[in-house]
Amino acid sequence: MSGLALADLERLVAAGDVDTVIVAFTDMQGRLAGKRVAGGFFVDEVAAGGADCCNYLLAVDVDMNTVPGYAMSSWDTGYGDMVMVPDLSTLRLVPWLPGTALVIADLTWTDGRPVVASPRSILRRQLDRLAARGLSADVATELEFMVFDEPYRQAWASGYRGLTPASDYNIDYAMLASSRMEPLLRDIRLGMQGAGLRPETVKGECNRGQQEIGFRYDEALVTCDNHAVYKNGAKEIADQHGKSLTFMAKYDEREGNSCHIHLSLRDADGTAVFADDSRPHGMSDTLRGFIAGLLATMRDLTLFYAPNINSYKRFADGSFAPTALAWGLDNRTCALRVVGHGRNLRVECRVAGGDVNQYLAVAAMIAGGLYGVERGLQPPEPSAGNAYQTAGLQRLPATLADAAAAFQASGVASEAFGDDVVAHYLNYARVEVAAFNAAVTDWERMRGFERL
Repeated sequence: MSGLALADLERLVAAGDVDTVIVAFTDMQGRLAGKRVAGGFFVDEVAAGGADCCNYLLAVDVDMNTVPGYAMSSWDTGYGDMVMVPDLSTLRLVPWLPGTALVIADLTWTDGRPVVASPRSILRRQLDRLAARGLSADVATELEFMVFDEPYRQAWASGYRGLTPASDYNIDYAMLASSRMEPLLRDIRLGMQGAGLRPETVKGECNRGQQEIGFRYDEALVTCDNHAVYKNGAKEIADQHGKSLTFMAKYDEREGNSCHIHLSLRDADGTAVFADDSRPHGMSDTLRGFIAGLLATMRDLTLFYAPNINSYKRFADGSFAPTALAWGLDNRTCALRVVGHGRNLRVECRVAGGDVNQYLAVAAMIAGGLYGVERGLQPPEPSAGNAYQTAGLQRLPATLADAAAAFQASGVASEAFGDDVVAHYLNYARVEVAAFNAAVTDWERMRGFERL
């Protein structure tokens, strides 16, 4: 719950305290898309009836170019409408935008059928699979970002080159250098708290100007909704401060931006099912099967953890980003890190970067984990040393093209998500790979303009 009931919104609109309601969903790229709706119109019409939007919003690239290959949306089908159906449990105020509230929407077709390629729908399907087993998932996402002294429009005009990081050196856990960013970081924390999120900590990270704000875990869908609000809102607040920040997986040759995802399961009584003090390492058979399934499916489903060309540049030995398919007990060299004790025991997936679509990644974690639980799989022994240097371990796909090929060949993906979803996101990957292959980069000019 985000803390604003429809009746409360009605009173705020009537009093003139709220005049705008943002109705939004998360697109394939993980961005909020939607409409600003007049407060009175939302209360009278949209809250119950939804709002239309063009179905091309789930069939464009990051530049909003219409691209071929999507069965659900094309010039041949006329680029018709979808309906944004507000999930009123997500209704909240947006403190950094005057007079504004926001609600997350599900997507349906005009006849009421769900849009299966919607990231939120994909996650809902996996949550339904858990519910059928009497289980639910608690999730937290840990997003890292880098802060720059230039505002977004200036950064755009420079081609995002020559930007000034908000610190000059490694600021991991540093208080002094992070204090320079505290006015911005404080406004982000307080803004998110006012929007119904529960911020817990903020800390510097290794790269220049790099920070992480931690939020309390919640039900999986709630966390993913909040993640979308936070990521969009942090950028808006940074711009209000005359700064910019980026969540891209790898901004420069130094440490990238991660999005570590913590997940645990509980039963209908709220009992944590990953913990069993009678078993080795306090891990239940359910957790062991879940980890085994994650390892068995990780290569097949990497596309949902690392959806962009740039995602794969983050995977580097010795960078705190994983390269090997390994799990360990509080071992940050592994793709999967088991952390916590007792009812707080959980698995941390370290594969995703800050560019991830959180709905897809959490859906992949649940699908992969259930694959192991349902088949009674057992994980290997935990990695106790440096997984970067351990021989014999499988590696993550090295490129988006490699990940797409694994996704296409995977029976796991088709079984978990359906052929329509697999085809849709394979096309997304193909479009990105083709665009990158056609681009001429600064690196190529530097090496080839004069010397070749």
